[in-house]
Amino acid sequence: MQVTRATFDEVMVPNYNPAAIVPVKGQGSRVWDQEGKEYIDFAGGIAVNVLGHCHPDLVATLKEQGEKLWHLSNVFTNEPALRLGKKLTHATFADKVYFANSGAEANEAALKLARRYALEHFGEDKNQIIAFNQGFHGRTFFTVTVGGQSAYSDGFGPKPGAVQHVDFNNLDALKDIISDKTCAVIMEPLQGEGGVISSSQEFVEGVRALCSEHNALLIFDEVQSGVGRTGNLYAYMGLNVIPDILTTAKALGGGFPIGAMLTTSEIAASLKVGTHGSTYGGNPLACAVAEKVLDIVNTPAVLQDVKRKEQLFRDGLEKINQKFNVFSEIRGEGLLIGCALTEQYQGKARDFLVASAANNMMCLVAGANVVRFAPSLVIPDEDIAEGLARFERAIEHVVNS
Repeated sequence: MQVTRATFDEVMVPNYNPAAIVPVKGQGSRVWDQEGKEYIDFAGGIAVNVLGHCHPDLVATLKEQGEKLWHLSNVFTNEPALRLGKKLTHATFADKVYFANSGAEANEAALKLARRYALEHFGEDKNQIIAFNQGFHGRTFFTVTVGGQSAYSDGFGPKPGAVQHVDFNNLDALKDIISDKTCAVIMEPLQGEGGVISSSQEFVEGVRALCSEHNALLIFDEVQSGVGRTGNLYAYMGLNVIPDILTTAKALGGGFPIGAMLTTSEIAASLKVGTHGSTYGGNPLACAVAEKVLDIVNTPAVLQDVKRKEQLFRDGLEKINQKFNVFSEIRGEGLLIGCALTEQYQGKARDFLVASAANNMMCLVAGANVVRFAPSLVIPDEDIAEGLARFERAIEHVVNS
């Protein structure tokens, strides 16, 4: 059956507006469309394809597991889930893991757990959840309400209650509203969708201290910042702060859908049998692939090289900016990089994205004013150089148009 971009408009719900090209093949950090045109991928499926496209070890693992066991209900457990759970707990602060299918589901589980833990230990009045403006935690109604972008949560009727927002990196604002009625504070250590904004060391340490003072759980949403993205396996490891609950997804499966919530034994005890669940959570195919991703990423060879590759991007972008002066700041950590646009180009991030695609380079935006890169952690240096050259041509097109 022949399908094209026009088929999308014919059969798909119109909540997306995909590009005109239809990718059909990927290898490493390069992608080819239906017409055979080749693209450099600086988008990574929005920080998902952590080892690029069709990594041979992931392909082999998927094929191997696909000939053994595809799915079981959670009436049973399975070996890939148990192995992945052991490796995640061994590598992090956590004692316990809950598997889901996405970052939104992992965050949903984290928020429900925080509410249940507070109810069991402190009573029903301790239910306030504090989050941060411009945060993003998923698209379920609970998580999109907690996310600090009303454009995503308005228009669906009454929202879940006892959720409040303050500005990111503003410790005084948090001090003003946190209390003994707060059950949890949820934050991205590095805001992705909100503009690629890093948390300051003072802020993240202050949030941790306030949570401890008020017996509130600190939830780190590492859906985008986790699995090596910042040069640490998880971003908290470079911040000298340990959360009570951590969520991870996106890169965890290297492109295969999986999410996880990590926490301590004490907190996990509140999710007793029957209080939460997921049909596909802990799927053997997903867990087998994620185990292989973790084995590859959680090595000095990969993690230490992330910072070196970050510098290649920064140096290249600064050189481009000296010529065109379109960026006010190059920000982010590791291989989650944001190019904040100058006042002259405010609101035009999508113009740069479209021009990049026209010049055979795939990138992202983070709001209307930031161009975002989230490439493979093992992208070859020559692909970085070639992708930046194509990006420069895209910038020249926007500037001259």
